[in-house]
Amino acid sequence: MTSPEVAPEIVRFYSETIDEADRLTATADGCLEMVRTQELLHRYLPPPPARILDVGGGPGTHARWLVQGGYAVHLVDPIPRHIEQAEPTGATVELGDARSLTAEDASYDVVLLLGPLYHLLARADRDQALAEAHRVLKPGGLLAAAAINRYASLFEHTAFAHLHKEPMRRSVDGILAAQIHDGKRAFTAAYFHSGEQLRDEVASAGFTEAAVFGVEGPAWSLLAATERHTGESLIGSPLFESALTAARMAEPYPELLAASSHLLAIGQRPV
Repeated sequence: MTSPEVAPEIVRFYSETIDEADRLTATADGCLEMVRTQELLHRYLPPPPARILDVGGGPGTHARWLVQGGYAVHLVDPIPRHIEQAEPTGATVELGDARSLTAEDASYDVVLLLGPLYHLLARADRDQALAEAHRVLKPGGLLAAAAINRYASLFEHTAFAHLHKEPMRRSVDGILAAQIHDGKRAFTAAYFHSGEQLRDEVASAGFTEAAVFGVEGPAWSLLAATERHTGESLIGSPLFESALTAARMAEPYPELLAASSHLLAIGQRPV
């Protein structure tokens, strides 16, 4: 099979710059993202052994715990390195593109899009990925789609004490205005959603009851800043537990979506 057409900077970033397998376990804010994603998915997932298509599933970080929980998981990702890393999870794996899935119509109970939407900069590409998810879901099936929050870079670079430097200020200012990171520095090419935009894109693709959650909540950057500047792991610390509690408490208040690092949309294919 030929590799999907993915922007070269995205391939380089995940093949050479970062090991995505460590991202959700190495830092407290990464662990917070993992715990909250699991928590939100458990709230909506049908019971095992439901069939889950993990699109853009990376090295299988989520596929691993889903398989261990009794789900039948098939993982699709455009990065060959990720496919190799995902093979030991127990999921079946496939090199592929969120915009052109090989799965048959109405063949899965759940589709996860926990990475593709923020790597598809054009609305037409995101719409195509959502349309493919809709196509392969059974009637009544569940969609879970993640996005990076529009304001995440503002909080992150404040936490890391970068924002007062003029080049970084200009870079973040550009992301806030255009909602796009060009992939030239630090991170790969990415689109940054507002909560309302993510909800509208999911709803426009035909998913009903679309709801959007702030994954890490409003205190994640405090957690990241403290860990970064003390040099001590805060995973499982009282501050970690407080940030996790804050994320849960923030759920009823849509205005607090803007303070989270990632957003998670939940929708359903109509019966």
